[in-house]
Amino acid sequence: MADNNSNLPEEENELYEHYSFTADKGQEPLRVDKYLMNFIENATRNKIQQAAKDGSVFVNGSPVKSNYKVKGGDEVKVLFQHPPYEFLLTPEDIPLDIVFEDDHLLVVNKPAGMVVHPGHGNYSGTLINALVHHFENLPKNSNDRPGLVHRIDKDTSGLLVVAKTEETMTHLAKQFFDKTSEREYVAIAWGDLKEDEGTIDGHIGRHPKNRLQMTVFPEGEHGKEAITHYKVIERLGYVTLVSCRLETGRTHQIRAHMKHIGHTLFNDERYGGEKILKGTTFTKYKQFVENCFKVLPRQALHAKTLGFEHPVTGEQMRFDSEIPDDMQQCIGRWRHYAKHLK
Repeated sequence: MADNNSNLPEEENELYEHYSFTADKGQEPLRVDKYLMNFIENATRNKIQQAAKDGSVFVNGSPVKSNYKVKGGDEVKVLFQHPPYEFLLTPEDIPLDIVFEDDHLLVVNKPAGMVVHPGHGNYSGTLINALVHHFENLPKNSNDRPGLVHRIDKDTSGLLVVAKTEETMTHLAKQFFDKTSEREYVAIAWGDLKEDEGTIDGHIGRHPKNRLQMTVFPEGEHGKEAITHYKVIERLGYVTLVSCRLETGRTHQIRAHMKHIGHTLFNDERYGGEKILKGTTFTKYKQFVENCFKVLPRQALHAKTLGFEHPVTGEQMRFDSEIPDDMQQCIGRWRHYAKHLK
């Protein structure tokens, strides 16, 4: 996926290119609105259809309607009159839950529902919008994102470290690359894991058919190396509370790895966890699970612990955060339910 925005338009009526894709040679004919939904995160079919209606969806240089069928080799572009998010880093006075701060870095506890950086459909209200309001001259990472050393998904809560200086950015990025940082997550996974602990070692890359999903390539033929160490915290009948420690940091790593071993995260809609994957077929059980979904309307994943060496002082820093209330409530309900299964 390309986000081509290297040049600002010289005229006001010139369009900005937001997305550009070239369909694979083996692409079966597929409506362009469906095709784009597989590539653009947080896009809805209605939004794409409206963009096509407005003349913003182009194939091979010409605007097309949403029912155009994309074929192998087609160049599909989405163009808008407003610039991509890199030019829209508007400072916004959004409160930050700062766990630690000094002249070199800060550690933030991100709530579920907050997007880390602006992107399609999320041009405001992000962590970056908050950071550029509260802090001046944050260094940019290789993707031009101010302060960001790593990221967590929109609906994952928990700890992030933010760099205030170039030196800190470089030092922390190397720690993450060298796998010397500590990152532990707590998750609720579907099913009763056979082993009390274990390691999932499988390359992760984009799913060949659904580009919004990551998938595991156990033979290592695609993707990048990914290693997750897991440990059972508590068995709760048809779900399990698990600690996941990251050795690598791939996109959706825990979500993809846990699905790969047959234990999709609870209410993880993108990976099928919003379905009732384990348990009985009784109406009361279905109602119980649906009530749990309402209490926790997101994937059950929290970045609980973060550790690293301070880039300047050399001190070993380690931060821990409380499991948020929505997850706590869900765990409590499963804990009560599991008592009646014994």
